[in-house]
Amino acid sequence: MNTQNVNTEQLISQLNNASLPTDAISAFAALSAREITENKAISALIQAFSHHHPSVGKAAVEALVKLAPASVEPLIFAFRNSPDQGVQAYIIQALALIGDERAVDLLAEVVGTEVANHCQGNVRRIAARGLGKIGRTAKQPEVIRYAVEKLTWALLTPEDWGLRYAAAVSLQEIGTPAAHTALQTSLNQETDKVVRSRIKMAATKNLPD
Repeated sequence: MNTQNVNTEQLISQLNNASLPTDAISAFAALSAREITENKAISALIQAFSHHHPSVGKAAVEALVKLAPASVEPLIFAFRNSPDQGVQAYIIQALALIGDERAVDLLAEVVGTEVANHCQGNVRRIAARGLGKIGRTAKQPEVIRYAVEKLTWALLTPEDWGLRYAAAVSLQEIGTPAAHTALQTSLNQETDKVVRSRIKMAATKNLPD
């Protein structure tokens, strides 16, 4: 067994047996700093989302973002196989920050999920921001179009003002003619003063050529 493998095993063991949040966070930092992208390391980081202390989940998100793109597929798989809404929320946060095209379907699905729980409503907003990042950085036109379509729906349809606000910011970031058209259209129906102000600002910036 080479030194890299020994170090990986030791760090994973430290993570799995951490009695204090600081111990877990120290292991996260070491795994991401060494760019250890083995499946077992990424899996251990995802499992840490179940920790009761919020600082651990936050640190795990940061580590998984640093390990992208290797962490993207395991995160998507974990979301599909976890019944825990808290774990799912951390996963969406990580995927939104990464902004990888492979997550576009999942983020779009989360944006379109009708939920009453306030925490889960916030997850929808985070997913909308993730679609904005994907739409801004994607290379494939169909991915950009899909992100804009979903964000347009989020801007024009849901009752959640926070989701509409997030969609407006994301559409501004994407800045395509279709995104600009959606923003202009929404001005005719938006009644919330805060959201309307943000939409107006977005619609007047980065106008398409």
